[in-house]
Amino acid sequence: MIVCGLCNRPIPSDAPQSVHHLIPRSKGGKNGPTVTLHHLCHKEIHITLSETELARTYNNLEALRTHPRLAKFISWVKKRPPEFLSRSRVRKKK
Repeated sequence: MIVCGLCNRPIPSDAPQSVHHLIPRSKGGKNGPTVTLHHLCHKEIHITLSETELARTYNNLEALRTHPRLAKFISWVKKRPPEFLSRSRVRKKK
């Protein structure tokens, strides 16, 4: 079974999953490293961070896990079953 790179929960074979480019394709990461995530976790990353922030600062799993909003999300989602689906929150305006 595949494990989500962000929340470390298993990804059931019938659950939506996504491939996340650690450096966004638009910022030169087309052939760079990728990680498999729950679709919900992937959406939360892109709701939280801009492509520039992902490329410059949050371009590895350890950095992603330290972002305050993502850390809070991970803590929340770990209490849900691996097949859990939810509507993602809207990105907060800066």
